[in-house]
Amino acid sequence: PSFSSDPRTQPGPSLREMPPKKVEPEEKLGPWALGRFTSNLKVGLVGMPNVGKSTLYNALSNCSIPAENFPFCTIDPNSTRVNVPDDRFDWLVDHHKPKSVVQPYLEIVDIAGLVKGAAEGAGLGNAFLSHIKAVDGIIHVMRAFDDPDVIHVEDRVDPVEDIEIITSELRNKDLEFMNMTKGKLDKDKQKAAQNPQMAKAHATETACVEKVIKWLEDGKEVRNGMDEWSTTDIDFLNKYQLLTAKPVIYVVNLKKKDYARKANKWLKKIHEWVMGHGGGVIIPFSGAFEAELQDVPEEGKAEYEKEQGMTSVLPKIIKTGFSTIHLIYFFTAGPDEVKAWCIRKGFKAPQAAGAIHTDFERGFICAEVMGFDTLKELGTESEVKAKGKYRQEGKTYTVEDGDVIFFKFNVTAAKKK
Repeated sequence: PSFSSDPRTQPGPSLREMPPKKVEPEEKLGPWALGRFTSNLKVGLVGMPNVGKSTLYNALSNCSIPAENFPFCTIDPNSTRVNVPDDRFDWLVDHHKPKSVVQPYLEIVDIAGLVKGAAEGAGLGNAFLSHIKAVDGIIHVMRAFDDPDVIHVEDRVDPVEDIEIITSELRNKDLEFMNMTKGKLDKDKQKAAQNPQMAKAHATETACVEKVIKWLEDGKEVRNGMDEWSTTDIDFLNKYQLLTAKPVIYVVNLKKKDYARKANKWLKKIHEWVMGHGGGVIIPFSGAFEAELQDVPEEGKAEYEKEQGMTSVLPKIIKTGFSTIHLIYFFTAGPDEVKAWCIRKGFKAPQAAGAIHTDFERGFICAEVMGFDTLKELGTESEVKAKGKYRQEGKTYTVEDGDVIFFKFNVTAAKKK
């Protein structure tokens, strides 16, 4: 018998011969994926009573931006906004000499001192914990100095024990919340079983809740479980907004002498505790020195720091606080204005455009992007274009920290239904 050589009449491969379907590995998300996806984020100063929290807050408040710079915005009495120091921003201002300048800022909230048993309502208890729930990152202030005139609430100085108390209270509150969530899910189980789709969603959430409860019961914080949480878990965690999911930096209050010599008996023990609890940034500071520096006129500050052999650590605390809550910024720059726009790490170009105006996001066409380092190295926008480094990016582009962007948009684009 003759066989056709026409490929159209040849039998196709059997199912057995078909290549296996490619399974895409699930993207592993970093700590930046936890938290509220908004640009209006805050950090809270947290600590036991009398550890130097208010001293630090007052020093930061002296760097604050006048309220009139934020029209139609009520700033909480225990909340302050401070400019984030950035050499790139300063370079752009110097380069363009614009008519208007808008620096990036960070909002800092002073939260009342926490005591043992807060999760059960001791001290300011629940009010304290609800204030922490409202911020996006935590600056743990610890006391590592003896002073008979400043009484510690536990009648001793032990910063490691302090941080253990605070972390346990936050964990206990999370556990209480998760057990309540589990109770509600158990109650709704029969109702969910009536519909296969609802039953599946119910089972998925229950599995996540049980996983998180076990993690907390083992004495671990949610933020330290990024290798454990799937993208589905992270979606649920962002719905729950747990206290131990919030990123943390540790600020240690030393007496002036210890701060000057950069030595204190507690620093090693604090470092060991932090490394054993997921790691983190530790910043020593001296509340006494920062308070004295606030009384020195601006023009005399540098001289006073030189005399004392110490420098203020406030700029470092502000910059670290900003990056800890996974904020980055992009710049819009020209002769009229140089402005830094705060966005969450991970924002795509249209979301970043929405930080300027909702119309920019709605009618997004493209983003024209220069990396700051490229612009600084080549000197001018025209030189960046000449070297082929001026890029047009679309909707899937993830904005990088320090991008200089010009957005193209069309406001006649139809609104989403």
